[in-house]
Amino acid sequence: MEDQIINNSPFITNDATVMGLLAIILGFVFYTSNSEHPAFKKFYKYVPALLMCYLLPSLLNTFGIVSAELSQVDEVAKYYLLPACLVLLTLSIDIKAIVGLGNKAVIMFLTGTIGVVIGGPIALLAISAIWPELLGVTGPEAVWRGMAALAGSWIGGGANMLAMKEIYGADGKIFTIMVTVDIVVANLWMAVLLYLAANHKRIDAKSGADTSAIDRLIDRVEASQRENTKLPVLKDFMLIIAVGFGAAGLAHFAADYLVPYFQMNFPDLKKFSLHSKLFWIIVLVTTIGLALSFTKVRKLEAVGASKVGSSLLYVLVATIGLHMDVTQIVESPKYIAIGVIWMLVHVILLLIVGKIIKAPIFYLAVGSKANIGGAASAPVIASAFHPSLAPVGVLLAVLGYALGTYMAWLCGQLLRIIGS
Repeated sequence: MEDQIINNSPFITNDATVMGLLAIILGFVFYTSNSEHPAFKKFYKYVPALLMCYLLPSLLNTFGIVSAELSQVDEVAKYYLLPACLVLLTLSIDIKAIVGLGNKAVIMFLTGTIGVVIGGPIALLAISAIWPELLGVTGPEAVWRGMAALAGSWIGGGANMLAMKEIYGADGKIFTIMVTVDIVVANLWMAVLLYLAANHKRIDAKSGADTSAIDRLIDRVEASQRENTKLPVLKDFMLIIAVGFGAAGLAHFAADYLVPYFQMNFPDLKKFSLHSKLFWIIVLVTTIGLALSFTKVRKLEAVGASKVGSSLLYVLVATIGLHMDVTQIVESPKYIAIGVIWMLVHVILLLIVGKIIKAPIFYLAVGSKANIGGAASAPVIASAFHPSLAPVGVLLAVLGYALGTYMAWLCGQLLRIIGS
């Protein structure tokens, strides 16, 4: 028996070594994905770098180099790195600037958010007519739990996806499948939006949309970039760390009191995740980040707060990858169908509202990608219209980070009602 345990043990058991491997993998992915070497450029033309950040760590688990069950790096990531990441990604939100984008931009963004919230339950109901076994599952492998995680990605981004995975307890297999759905469906929609961006003048002329506000935005964004550029020094990075992990510590402190309070006084609220410490930590750090956005602390964005937050995000991505076993992904087609229907609801709602308010196609495209793609792809779509508009995509994507925790949680609750 002892020999069997030894034979089944992973090659690497030291978590410090595991974390080092993950750091090397992430460095390799980012170095090669930004390389000018023809082979790498051709590879990443078809394979998204984000997918590699999931896939390569999964190979460590698949081939027994690391055991996801024995390693504790994901616990450190979700309880320490994730809260700090969320704070740093939300503190830069500029409410005044978003209001300055005009009502139509915000309306289209929020329409996209609503499309994701209601699209998930609609897609699950539609697909369950063909595959009824997708309903009635209550364990961690339940489809609705994985869809709740995907809702986090499609409203706020990767950090919110990881947050919803932990809040709703989706297991590694269903989460892996939803990562695949995210990559495939989101990239297809990205291609459509790039086509729309290339033809936006003709589309706007035909719809009669007023694009004068966009011209004013270009001037405003260019001026803002010139004024806020700053070379960071060590003090700036230490302040970023202080804010991120300080807020995370404060959230942990408050959650230690809130969880037992709700457990004792409101036992029936367990089904809404109010007995979960991680739920409270995530909600609290998001709220703290929003509150800090109204203070001078938001100036840390000028020296790279969101870049540090994104760095933590990719470490989280890699730790989640450790729980994947790529040999177990055999049911993707039905889940891709769920993703396509879900996306269609999102898109159709955007088209209807856009036609009613005569919104320029720019607002539809960026409002959608600020939800579906977040800060990683919203600037790409925005810059496809005009290079100076890339920060507009970031602004709306940051709003997505702020809403992602709350709206994805709401979508998860709707999915739970239908799926369990």
